[in-house]
Amino acid sequence: MAAAASAQTVRIANQGDALSLDPHSLNESLQLSVDSNAYEALVGWNQKLEMQPMLATSWKQTSPTVWRFELRKGVQFYDGTPFTADDVVFTMGRIMADGSDMKSYGTDIKETRKIDEHTVEIETKAPLPILPRILSQVYIMSKKWCEENNATKPVDRRKGVENTASFKTNGTGPFHVRERQPGVRTVFVRNPRYWGKVEGNVQEVIFTPIANPATRVAALLSGEVDVMEPVPVQDIARVESNPGTRAIVGPELRTIFLGMDQKRDELQYSSVKGKNPFKDVRVRKAFYQAIDIEGIKKTVMRGQSRPTALMVGPGINGWTAEQDKRLPFDVEAARKLMAEAGYPNGFEVAMNCPNDRYVNDGQICQAVAANLAKINVKINLQAETKGTYFPKILRRDTSFYLLGWTPSTYDAHNALNALMRCPDDKTGAGQFNLGSYCNPKLDGLIEKIGSETDQAKRDAMIKEAFQIHIDDVGHLPLHQQTLAWGASKKVELTQLADNYMPFKWISIKN
Repeated sequence: MAAAASAQTVRIANQGDALSLDPHSLNESLQLSVDSNAYEALVGWNQKLEMQPMLATSWKQTSPTVWRFELRKGVQFYDGTPFTADDVVFTMGRIMADGSDMKSYGTDIKETRKIDEHTVEIETKAPLPILPRILSQVYIMSKKWCEENNATKPVDRRKGVENTASFKTNGTGPFHVRERQPGVRTVFVRNPRYWGKVEGNVQEVIFTPIANPATRVAALLSGEVDVMEPVPVQDIARVESNPGTRAIVGPELRTIFLGMDQKRDELQYSSVKGKNPFKDVRVRKAFYQAIDIEGIKKTVMRGQSRPTALMVGPGINGWTAEQDKRLPFDVEAARKLMAEAGYPNGFEVAMNCPNDRYVNDGQICQAVAANLAKINVKINLQAETKGTYFPKILRRDTSFYLLGWTPSTYDAHNALNALMRCPDDKTGAGQFNLGSYCNPKLDGLIEKIGSETDQAKRDAMIKEAFQIHIDDVGHLPLHQQTLAWGASKKVELTQLADNYMPFKWISIKN
């Protein structure tokens, strides 16, 4: 019995922590992955990343701009409160409230209406054929619980504001948080009220952030933890050859890229006074062509990356090999562009970078800084933990930054709307366009892409939109990183290309 009981606990280590248990406070895939074990959306994804019913059992369009969702009956939140249409209406309002980091998911929604206790209608501003995909990231919260706990609005990561939802969960998901020590450990236990089937045998999950890569690997090899990610690229072979562990390596949908402040008339953190060099496409192009992406792939990523010219990668609807061709790495051409733009001697600029969020993120930024030094650009690198990094850049308090993005809908519109649209804080459009790149022609196309139902026309529009962004050098795409998880050979789990890790699919063999 003792052996069976211990086999039902899995210990998971990650390089970082979920910064909050509030599922609307930060649109970051690690946080959403962790929180999705306690909270659920109307629509979800199975192990093959195919759409499946979750809190909604079915959905249909009753008109070009109205979707009707039939809600699952008999579902309870962890505290026993029944799940109803009121919770859906409340949640759709909450994601658009001040402090929400999920506004971009509601950009195109006009109204959410309760029809009866188990039916809602969502009206969109224009036809929105991918609405169910968009809603897969909107986790439903209890209206009653949020009101009773003064958590009707999300916590604002930009301001460091917290509330009960930061530290406690009350969802409909298969797990519930029993203990939360931010930055130390979070303990999940099975939700006895869960409506669905749990395919794994795990009863308890102990999630621990271990920032140091060597410590994280040692913990796995010694059996101190059962699952860890990411495995440093240089340690994949070591994890694979260890008798009790294995490395699980596969492609990831995330694209790593650099962004630049293109809005301010004077850069905040630069030696250039009175103007903003990033407003000049020649400077942006020079930076692009000065970056040795193949060198980064070889030396920093140890071959575990795929250089890209687009802001989305293979596996995302709208990606084409034809457009995914980078500008050539050419230092001389970059120097010439800098001179033409009026910066023959370069300039200084600060670069913000996390050092515990993406694979080798700190080292990538160091390599970029070394590359840019060859065109006389001095990078003042500010690499820091994501706990302080994200609040800073989400306030757009940055001149030059590194970010990663996985389109949660597996469709290009997600990246176009969140990363490349002119920012509008009210609607949530361009919410993660942190350098405020803006092209009205592209905005018009993005709106049409959202409402176009003819797939061929839609794909042509996506291609045109990407071409505008490519010609503008709106961002500097770098690569898609490779997923590398380490696991005990006693653990069975599913690796998804979006890097989510649902606990309900984890089993431990005796």
